Amino acid sequence: MTDWNLSSATPEPSAFDTIVLGGLLAGTLDAVDGVIAFRFTGMNPIQVLQYIASGLLGGASFQGGLATAGLGAVLHYFIAFAVAVIYYGASLKLPALHVRPVKWGLLYGVAVYLVMNYVVLPLSAVPRNPFSLALFLNGVIGHALFVGLAIAWFAHRSAKARDAQMTI
Repeated sequence: MTDWNLSSATPEPSAFDTIVLGGLLAGTLDAVDGVIAFRFTGMNPIQVLQYIASGLLGGASFQGGLATAGLGAVLHYFIAFAVAVIYYGASLKLPALHVRPVKWGLLYGVAVYLVMNYVVLPLSAVPRNPFSLALFLNGVIGHALFVGLAIAWFAHRSAKARDAQMTI
């Protein structure tokens, strides 16, 4: 059976599990990964969150203390939930996304990283930084594992639980 011929009887994932739980896990794991990765560039956790806020505020976000760090945290989780909403919506139309969470979750995480870094960030007010191969590799791998796979796993888990309920 190919990914494209999955039965329409495949149970759908739960919106709550995929969006809320998947978004929370993805946002948290991605934040921890970002704090660790950017620590090697000399940034502390507050500065990492301020960097996120700089997408809206530009370089001024680094002068805003905890207020702009808090804004960065809110924006970070907003994006994580938005990414989970997109995956959830797509999984309703393409059951392969929740039936094969490893394959599609990893690919989705890479796609999220590429769109964020090469479409969204260039359109934002975030300060431009020189290319770093280490941060690029960390970003691609981190988003694949911590964002895409986390969200896909919750979608898979909830669809599987619904399938088990249907067979009882």
